[in-house]
Amino acid sequence: MAAAEVLPKPPAAGRLSGPDTLPAPTAAGALTPLIQSTYRTSELRFFCNGRRVSLPNPDPDWVLLDWIRAQDNLKGTKLGCGEGGCGACTVVLQTVDKGRRLRHMAVNACLFPLVGVDGKSLITIEGLGTVARPHPLQERIARMHGSQCGFCTPGIVMSLYALIRNSYRGGRFHLSSSDVELRGHLDGNLCRCTGYKPILEAAKTFIVEDLKGDLVKNPSLSSPILHNADDGIIEAPISGDGCRVPTNGSCGRPGGCCRDSPTSSSRSSVARVSSQESSATRATSIDTGQNIPLTDSFIPYDPSAELIFPPALWKQEQMPICYGDERKVWFRPTTLEQLVELKGAWPSAKIVGGASETQIEVRFKKSEYRVCIYASDIEELNSFKEPENDAELGALSEVSIPGNMPLTKVEELCATLYLKLGARASALEALRKQLRFFAGRQIRNVASLAGNLATASPISDAAPALLAAGSILTIKTRQDSSYDLPLSAFFVSYRTTQLPSSGVITHIKIPIPSPSPRTLEVTKAYKQAKRKDDDIAIVTAGFRVRLSQKGIVQQATFAFGGMAPTTTVATGAQETVLGKVWADSSTREDMISALLKDFDLPFDVPGGMAQYRKALAASLLFRFWHESIAELGFPEAHGDAIQEIHRGVSSGTRDYHAASGTKVVGKEIPHLSALKHCTGEAEYVDDMPQQRNELHCAPVLSAKAHAKLLAVDWSIALQMPGVVGYLDKDSLPRGANNWGPIRVDEPLFAVDEVHSHGQTIGLVYAETALQARAAAAKVQVTYETLPAVLTIGQAIKAQSYFEHGKQLKKGDAIKGSLDSTFAKCAHIFEGITKLGGQEHFYLETNAALAIPHGEDGSMEVYASSQNLMENQIFVAQVLRVPMSRVNMRVRRLGGAYGGKESRSTPIACLVAIAAKKERRPVRMMLSRDEDIATSGQRHPMQCKWKVGTDANGIIQCLDADIYNNAGYSLDMSGAVMDRACTHIDNCYNIHHAWIRGWVCKTNTVPNTAFRGFGGPQAMYFTESFMSIIAERLNIEIDELRFRNLYKQGDLTPFLQAIDADFHIPAMLEQISASADYERRKNEIQVFNSKNRFKKRGMCKIPTKFGLSFATALHLNQAGAYIRIYEDGSILLHHGGTEMGQGLYTKMCQVAAEELGVGVDQIFNKDSQTDQVANPSPTAASSGSDLNGMAVKNACDQLNERLAPYREQFGHDAPMSVIAHAAYRDRVNLAANGFWKMPRIGYKWGNYKDPLPMYYYFTQGVAVTEVELDVLTGDHTVLRTDIIMDVGRSINPSIDYGQIEGAFVQGQGLFTMEESLWTRGGELFTRGPGTYKIPGFSDIPQIFNVSMLRHDSDGNAISWKHLRSIQSSKGIGEPPLFLGSTVFFALREAVKAAREMNGTIEPLILDAPATPEKLRLAIGDELVKRAAVRKRDGQTNFFVRIED
Repeated sequence: MAAAEVLPKPPAAGRLSGPDTLPAPTAAGALTPLIQSTYRTSELRFFCNGRRVSLPNPDPDWVLLDWIRAQDNLKGTKLGCGEGGCGACTVVLQTVDKGRRLRHMAVNACLFPLVGVDGKSLITIEGLGTVARPHPLQERIARMHGSQCGFCTPGIVMSLYALIRNSYRGGRFHLSSSDVELRGHLDGNLCRCTGYKPILEAAKTFIVEDLKGDLVKNPSLSSPILHNADDGIIEAPISGDGCRVPTNGSCGRPGGCCRDSPTSSSRSSVARVSSQESSATRATSIDTGQNIPLTDSFIPYDPSAELIFPPALWKQEQMPICYGDERKVWFRPTTLEQLVELKGAWPSAKIVGGASETQIEVRFKKSEYRVCIYASDIEELNSFKEPENDAELGALSEVSIPGNMPLTKVEELCATLYLKLGARASALEALRKQLRFFAGRQIRNVASLAGNLATASPISDAAPALLAAGSILTIKTRQDSSYDLPLSAFFVSYRTTQLPSSGVITHIKIPIPSPSPRTLEVTKAYKQAKRKDDDIAIVTAGFRVRLSQKGIVQQATFAFGGMAPTTTVATGAQETVLGKVWADSSTREDMISALLKDFDLPFDVPGGMAQYRKALAASLLFRFWHESIAELGFPEAHGDAIQEIHRGVSSGTRDYHAASGTKVVGKEIPHLSALKHCTGEAEYVDDMPQQRNELHCAPVLSAKAHAKLLAVDWSIALQMPGVVGYLDKDSLPRGANNWGPIRVDEPLFAVDEVHSHGQTIGLVYAETALQARAAAAKVQVTYETLPAVLTIGQAIKAQSYFEHGKQLKKGDAIKGSLDSTFAKCAHIFEGITKLGGQEHFYLETNAALAIPHGEDGSMEVYASSQNLMENQIFVAQVLRVPMSRVNMRVRRLGGAYGGKESRSTPIACLVAIAAKKERRPVRMMLSRDEDIATSGQRHPMQCKWKVGTDANGIIQCLDADIYNNAGYSLDMSGAVMDRACTHIDNCYNIHHAWIRGWVCKTNTVPNTAFRGFGGPQAMYFTESFMSIIAERLNIEIDELRFRNLYKQGDLTPFLQAIDADFHIPAMLEQISASADYERRKNEIQVFNSKNRFKKRGMCKIPTKFGLSFATALHLNQAGAYIRIYEDGSILLHHGGTEMGQGLYTKMCQVAAEELGVGVDQIFNKDSQTDQVANPSPTAASSGSDLNGMAVKNACDQLNERLAPYREQFGHDAPMSVIAHAAYRDRVNLAANGFWKMPRIGYKWGNYKDPLPMYYYFTQGVAVTEVELDVLTGDHTVLRTDIIMDVGRSINPSIDYGQIEGAFVQGQGLFTMEESLWTRGGELFTRGPGTYKIPGFSDIPQIFNVSMLRHDSDGNAISWKHLRSIQSSKGIGEPPLFLGSTVFFALREAVKAAREMNGTIEPLILDAPATPEKLRLAIGDELVKRAAVRKRDGQTNFFVRIED
């Protein structure tokens, strides 16, 4: 299609005043001459997985991911967030740099402009391998248990693949542990399931055993760049550049190309690992349970099998491209002159590089850019010529960085020059350090300094460093040619700069001091965020001082981001230090005082955290003062104040134990879908093939927390391209609009009022998902705002509760008041403890596909759901058909954690309504922000408690009111409160207890089930008051816990007896020994006494988690259906769903064990209500217990029928022989299994003879040690040891994965994951940009996990009395609370800092323990000086709804 034919229609022409005004110029009029003269093609030409692709005039709204997922055979690349924050969409682009250097670039396909793929080779997960023939990296991750739900796995594999391909230089792979873990190659990828440890282990062993590469755990620190262990670079080119391609056109394949000389072949260039490294790695490998070297059991790596760079692309001419339609047009110029011409012709055209900012604006802010210019293929904006000799280096006075050079290359450039220039290039090292922690690697591979500066973000990472260095921008326009502008004059106001609308930033010039020994100059940069990797800054800073030979300050620049609407400087502080002796402490104090005046932030400052930001700015400047005087050789520096906290390479163990007495159960079989996860062949709901005539939905959500709906105007939306129709409250029969898992009180569509920001008002459906989403954004809703209740405190004040009324009483509380009991106590403690909520952040958002069958009104609905029965009930309700006409199906979920137990139901209902109305298949997958806005989260909670103890700290009585924030409908909040009330004892005997639960009704999204279901919150309350008791009574906290532990025969607050299965004392003893607990405690005391600005803390906490659906007795049942076919193959169905926890794998193991066959003979097809009726939700850690016993029951029936044939043919006869004979004898080879959990049946209010509430308790203990940066509130987890009682594990490797993943998820809950609302009731933290879950660099540096095997006397423990499947225990939820050990260890570190500071006030620290809370809790002089006074009428910028 000719480029001239794809021009957009002219924008609406504005009119100038006056009678003779001419129409405003249009894009068509301005750009047509350029298109006709320069842009001759609208076709994109590239390769995908080795195949040529020609794409004429593609959809201008498409990003790369849209094209990829539109291909039937490329569904492995996932959409996880749409903002480049999770890495699920990672693909690799093979590109050629100047000099024919081949580079493998991991990018976020959800952001990357489709036009940018022209002339490149695209590699998706499908290009690496298949299940039949996997890439060795894919196989390694699968078999080493690096995948659970699998949704994130393809993206992680692709990031590792790019790292590996880029590391091949000079005939061998140059990789180290630091490359894999610490250099940021995985910082753009998230995993919510595994806890990351097995992924890292698989990657490291792959490097050593497959690549025969160097895995250096402690690289030499001789390089000056490696003083920061967690972000240093050994060899500057490693992080991005691959091999230098010879001019003869080598394909760049690792191991050698057919055109390479013999001396560069793989046979002669493979590096051998040292014996020391080999043995260490073998030890790690042996720990995986293999009895033979892993290299003997894995597919060997074959370099010749790698995809080459297509030879045709070496010859492909780079042509200017223009494509689009009347709404939007894209340009791809190939020269700077073409770019400047475009901007001159149409100044409002948007320049795009990696689209890391632009696509966010398009997707989430609904920005519409009619004309976009892709500028990343312009060589002049990418090329840099390095100094070639010492003379050039010595004469270097500035470094001119090309404006559009990718940040990864800028990192490498800064590192290279710093190695050559040393201290002269401190500004470059400061910039490199900031870029290392800017976004994720995929973003850094495409983002640029010019783009970063042009967006004018007030929290830019790079701008303060550049501003401090005195950088100058070179700007080019068509009118003015090129001119320089100091960066200090660039920023005007919020998101506004001096860049002309037609201007282009071509270079950023960074001054370099002269090599004169008289020059004393230091430049440093700092950043503090909620998470170290891939997070936006809270405060970012760049500092520079130049001193005379006598140490007098001649120049000073103190630049900050996060302290004003723009990147700015602390003018007063700068002026204060001029002419003063820099190393004098009085200079430092005067400087900080002036700084706090420069940034006197108001209490309600945008972004919040006023006091923390002030304290942080002062602390960073304080640190710079110490670092600079130390670097310049002054003696006044504080040694430990210089160093930020740096992370080392992680390690850890699992105490693998070979099961005995079984053939299949107890074996470490990898997750049966793991290899499919790694190859992208695992199919999720949205991966299912497009159905004929399929429609796509997008929701219309409320923009108010509480309001009357005055009008909803659909007219504009219905006129949008591709729109077919809409749904709202009038689309349903009377009485069918409400749903709810316990109480039917939540409308599918809002009626008259909205009760939460994000409540569904309606639904638009169209021919494509992009069309539906665009139309939904055009629906106009008119509101009348009503008062909203957001927080627990507001609900208590307004008495806004759901009816609940349940309470627990024990001891004297059964008879009446506890007043007399408290009167007998030696000590009484009271307090209020709070805990924020937590987003599920499963990588696959809620999705559903409804396929109607016109003949009988039946429908098949595929849903990403844990609860098919509930889905089925309400889909049948809205369709007005019996449940038997609705078949709910799901093969696997990309994570759930409770978030898809109830909140998946409305999604299934909505697509079903639309499918029935239109008689066409209908699909919907929520965007990340829609999912978070509508799906609820872990309940924020608050506990008002009163505890009485005797003189020795033994708890006598507890009076507690527990409040949770339910949201605007009940959902499962009552049941969550029930479990919370039954877990507030944790592992401690409370003689007299009265516990009351309150379910608060608020105007927030309905909160719901989440791994732990109220238990973690309650146990956190317990350990909080235990800490307070220990501190007030001056009793060692470990001793206090031991004194209060349950003993056999004690009763819980719900009057269930503690029996012989209580193993907490034994586990406390064993982990104390294995973790060397007492010695390390003493070492921490010594460390803390010697370090003022770093503190360590350690804690040891037990957990006891009840297993069963508690008081929902009817849910404690399961069914299974097993069919044996004549050939001996076996089809298994059961009521559970697979969401990464390995349930299908475990059920196959159970069936294989019971039937005496191999696991490969069992096929566990998808879960569907057509096969197993009335399935209970897969939740409460009971999936294996319930479904496993049902599977066993079915197997028992089949074994009874097959017994004669086993006698006839022998017990070792293959199933094919037995089944064939049985079939010939007309024996039924199908069996329905069923099981209901015995013993339980607790009824609230029965204090006389209640039945047990829980079938058994899963227990565990964890020890965690942390290090806290006192100046910033940052921390790292040094070590965690866990021991869990999992009974007799069905699959230890899967259970280890559950333990590690749950711990890291709990770590996030208690330390990092903070949910914030605006004052208007809108959830602010709706995606990875604002809501941070733990990443690869947040897990414990040493992470050891073991399972209970024996008691304290060394006797083996038997769990046969449990009467559970294979005597195993549920493990999905119980370990999560152990993540609180990070919080309580940090509490100990804060206490140590407060003690050194002389702070005597009681410590109040609520979770999550963010850097802000930790820093302010330290209460030192800097925090006090940064205090912010709250003025009348001022409120916090953000709202925490647990308050």
